[in-house]
Amino acid sequence: MRVLVALGGNAMTGPDGSAAPQAQWEAIRGAMEHVARLVEAGHDVVLTHGNGPQVGNILVKNELAAHVVPPVPLDWCGAQTQGTIGYMILVALEAALARRGVDRKVAAIVSRTLVDRDDPGFARPTKPIGRYLPLAQAQKLIDHGETWQDRGEKGWRRVVPSPEPLEVLEAHTLHTLLDAGYVVTAAGGGGIPVVRTPDGDLEGVDAVIDKDLTAALLAEQLHADVLVIATDVPHAVLGYGTPEARPIGRVGLEEMEKYAAEGHFASGSMGPKVEAALRFARSGGRSVITTLHQITEAVEGDVGTVIDAPRL
Repeated sequence: MRVLVALGGNAMTGPDGSAAPQAQWEAIRGAMEHVARLVEAGHDVVLTHGNGPQVGNILVKNELAAHVVPPVPLDWCGAQTQGTIGYMILVALEAALARRGVDRKVAAIVSRTLVDRDDPGFARPTKPIGRYLPLAQAQKLIDHGETWQDRGEKGWRRVVPSPEPLEVLEAHTLHTLLDAGYVVTAAGGGGIPVVRTPDGDLEGVDAVIDKDLTAALLAEQLHADVLVIATDVPHAVLGYGTPEARPIGRVGLEEMEKYAAEGHFASGSMGPKVEAALRFARSGGRSVITTLHQITEAVEGDVGTVIDAPRL
């Protein structure tokens, strides 16, 4: 089967959320052992990944150096982190495959995601990113054109647009690589956000695209059979945090849509993952939400929260 695995932040950072280089290496090496097992089982695999902590590190550098050099925009942050994380995945996955005697090539593609320049998110930036700062420190970044909001006692925090992904522009390249037998990493961090100008050119924008929504879109573009959203919990949960909490196993599309409409999944955590899973299931694929170490079992069995596509 062709499987797209969306790796969560726990695959990129240390157990305490550390994004120090050594912590990232250790996390990615561990994650690639699970991915290698999936490849060894005979599946065509595409990887996407988060980049929040890594972009956060760049934003801190922006803040500290703002009085010396202009801050780099978010599309640059996305490109830089895709390159760095892609490189680490290449090294770690090649080694994990070699230990298993699996002869598969690996590639990492810096990828752009097209968004609508008229997306309402650009008029109302709401996605918080980076650290809280006192106004005196935030002001320099505001002077550079960034949007910051007063968050009370915590200080000021930057907010940016989070537009809907429309198309992963490198999908044609990914098809070629997959057909040639490569394991491919692409669309990290939701993809580098770009818009079309009135004359048809592309330009980057200061925005953050939800990585799981892009993963669902890319899975559809690549005609994947299964989308696996790898996170740090084995299932989505109904009534999370209450005495009535219960895990969701195999579930039909309509039933899962009902749970989502009832507000069972928090917008800042499980909500986007469930929405991405629903979108791919609506397109005719099978979606799974589960832990990283169960991704092979998730593809081949009933592990995790499994959303079945509607029967035609």
